Amino acid sequence: MQPTPPKVYTAGFWLMCLSSFLFFMSFNMLLPELPAFLTRLGGAEYKGFIIALFTLTAGLSRPFSGKLADTVGRIPVMVFGSLVCFVCGFFYPWVSTVVGFLGLRLLHGFSTGFKPTGTAAFIADIIPYERRGEAMGLLGVAGSLGMAAGPALGPYITAATSLNTLFYASSGLALLSLAVQGTMTETLPHEQRQRFSWSLLRLEWNEVLEPRVLSPALVTMLCLFPFGAILTVVPDQSEALGLDAAHKGLFYTCYTLASLLVRLVAGRASDKYGRLPVLRLSTTMMVVALGLLTLVEHSVPLFLGAALLFGLATGLNSPTLYAWTVDLSHPARRGRAVATMYIALEAGIGLGALLAGWIFANQTSHLPYVHALSAACTLAALVYLLWGVKKPQPVTA
Repeated sequence: MQPTPPKVYTAGFWLMCLSSFLFFMSFNMLLPELPAFLTRLGGAEYKGFIIALFTLTAGLSRPFSGKLADTVGRIPVMVFGSLVCFVCGFFYPWVSTVVGFLGLRLLHGFSTGFKPTGTAAFIADIIPYERRGEAMGLLGVAGSLGMAAGPALGPYITAATSLNTLFYASSGLALLSLAVQGTMTETLPHEQRQRFSWSLLRLEWNEVLEPRVLSPALVTMLCLFPFGAILTVVPDQSEALGLDAAHKGLFYTCYTLASLLVRLVAGRASDKYGRLPVLRLSTTMMVVALGLLTLVEHSVPLFLGAALLFGLATGLNSPTLYAWTVDLSHPARRGRAVATMYIALEAGIGLGALLAGWIFANQTSHLPYVHALSAACTLAALVYLLWGVKKPQPVTA
């Protein structure tokens, strides 16, 4: 009698998906309200910093979170990230100056610098090579659900109660994510584990970036530039198109639902057809979607149609980039490999947000230029995927 094969998707996997859903919902529910909040504080010209400062500290913390994930453990890294998110939510209601707000955004970024790094390494530890694309797609469904529910729910909470209630709700969701992590079992092998010490925060240059994953990192940076730009300008573009306060998150909802749909039906596409073919298709779709956004003037249907196409592209692109990164990483340096990909992600989002804020300058007539620059970045990624990739052999362990 043949032994029963081990389950691919264990309770630990689904608990991680739940934790990811709560975490991403926590800080994304603030996004539609933060531009107006900053404007009321007198900082309308600093809207690009809402995302840029958040991603700056997220990116700077990645080498540390990657090293700690490979030494102290995956779960402690995730716990720290969720704890930062929990604490920051409580401080937003007390902010009364532009400097204070920007400082809090800087601190809040440590949350995503740590939690997703530990999450991706944890999932890579428990899922076999031949199912990684599918698993990363399912994990992405959980995160995307949080990213969709957050911006859609945030304006309703604010309208029904108050902005302070929204901030406290964000903090509460981070606490729930933290509680879920307390039920999990550490996956870092015992022989690799060390007790935390401050000396672990000293980095050598070879601990900052993992050379084996530079190709997926470059593609990640170019493909995430548009996301930073969209996060910065879409709330204002939504208002310019006549969408009321309760519907400012509609673009994000359409984008995320489309992303969810394609992850559910095409989660194993890169496992079956290969990482590069799927990335070439998804990046082409991104170029088209961003091209459509440059044509939006007063058309809400075109605006939301571009959101749907961009979401479909992202739903194919994101889990494939995760899986490609893990394929190329050595198990002993998996945390650092994932961190390298996330450094590129944060660099892309941060640059996209900064340049979008500078180009937009609160002038709706400048919006096509923002989206055209984003399209150029994704076109550069497509050219690299077609002719520039030199990939090392994947590590199948």
